[in-house]
Amino acid sequence: MKKNSIKNTRINQEVQKELSVLIDQELKDPRIHPMTSVVAAEVAPDLKTARIYVSILGDAEAKKNTLEGLKSAAPFLRGQLARTVNLRNTPQLLFVLDESIEHGVAMSRLIDEVTAGMPDRDEDVEGTKAESPDESDER
Repeated sequence: MKKNSIKNTRINQEVQKELSVLIDQELKDPRIHPMTSVVAAEVAPDLKTARIYVSILGDAEAKKNTLEGLKSAAPFLRGQLARTVNLRNTPQLLFVLDESIEHGVAMSRLIDEVTAGMPDRDEDVEGTKAESPDESDER
């Protein structure tokens, strides 16, 4: 099976969806932050391993604790995944922290700060009188 095949894409989406539900509803570990979401899942073509990208809303300590909780819950999640997703092999789960959402929010905040200091283009146009083409010919 090729890495970017339609079958692999479907498997990735199904694993992502099922793990999102399992983490949200089945895990009772107090280390896992309630604002944890599965951003993506990349299952290897041989179905032996899967990288699970998670986004955690919280401070560095909450992220560290949540990753530890997810790593310790990986065998349970793998067993539940084997029951819900019909695959030849159930992949070993490797959890990876994805900070792309936080990076996007930080970039958006920086853009907002820069644009807040700039004058609006609409105010410049309204504040100055535009010359008509006829007035410039008379000079």
